[in-house]
Amino acid sequence: MKRWELAKVDSGVPLDTAIEVLDRAALRIAMVVDPAGKLLGTLTDGDLRRALIRHEPMSVPVDQVMNPAPRTAGSRWSREQMLAVMEQHQLLQLPIVDSDGVLIGLESLHDLLNTRRYDNPVFLMAGGFGTRLRPLTDNCPKPMLKVGGRPILETILDHFIKAGFHRFFISTHYMPEVISDYFGDGSQWGVTIRYVHEDEPLGTGGALGLLPHEEIDEPLFLMNGDLMTSLNVHGLLEFHKEHSCSATMCVRKYEYQVPYGVIESDGHRIRAMVEKPKQSFFINAGIYLLEPSLVRSVSAGTRIDMPSLLEAEIAEGREVNMFPVHEYWLDIGRMDDFNKAQVEVADGLSSDRS
Repeated sequence: MKRWELAKVDSGVPLDTAIEVLDRAALRIAMVVDPAGKLLGTLTDGDLRRALIRHEPMSVPVDQVMNPAPRTAGSRWSREQMLAVMEQHQLLQLPIVDSDGVLIGLESLHDLLNTRRYDNPVFLMAGGFGTRLRPLTDNCPKPMLKVGGRPILETILDHFIKAGFHRFFISTHYMPEVISDYFGDGSQWGVTIRYVHEDEPLGTGGALGLLPHEEIDEPLFLMNGDLMTSLNVHGLLEFHKEHSCSATMCVRKYEYQVPYGVIESDGHRIRAMVEKPKQSFFINAGIYLLEPSLVRSVSAGTRIDMPSLLEAEIAEGREVNMFPVHEYWLDIGRMDDFNKAQVEVADGLSSDRS
């Protein structure tokens, strides 16, 4: 089976099945086909995130969420023709169909142009104590704990490097030499790594004040160093650039099922009874993209966490956006999470899909 065939989805399947295909194929697109193989529509990261923001249920048919009229290329199109259409319509992928509309391939802008190099700085927070993971963290910083045979922080670094990023800063506090001795200046990975040391913990937002502000000239990625994710960082960057804002926060959909019947009432009168309803929320995923002006607004020595910093931005009338993460994501904060990560890495569930 060719790789693009992994991105095919049958018409009528529920959205959660389409999401699995989108993530597993790692092509940033799912292509919906009928039983004869004709292309009916496409589902991209953007389509999916808009559906999540609308709180569409995971059981909704993919046909109701997909783009029913995607741009396509013919089987005899040249590279130049494809590039022209992709540039004109700002497309990252272009399905290829035959004269009958049957899907026969997929071309991506990435493959046509080769890997692009991005100058955006990436700031990885690795200074935490990891107290909930003791005794594992008694002699090792949490981001340096090994999952799948290598440190969590190295997996994060590798994810960004494969996506074309090369400017890294790492924030340290607890046992900093373990981190700096392992990664050095980044030359082993063909990138540059510089360290920002917090003598006292300043919070995820306060560490921004220790960066060389004059060098932060592009939107900066900020990410907690204890996350395992296959987040599409290119999609995040494109979303941030398309929506004028000072910051974009990655969010994760979290569902909670009330274990009891819930009573809806008007005074003493019962209006309805709902048995074990599900509630859905967006939670902070610990990944941000920040404009240089916001980074520079944090003075050295300031103690503040990112949520408080962003709340201050909102209070000042500046726009802060959210970017739903549908890809693999796991916050390794407790021992159960650490053990879960080991199993999922072994099963290939957290494979890199930048």
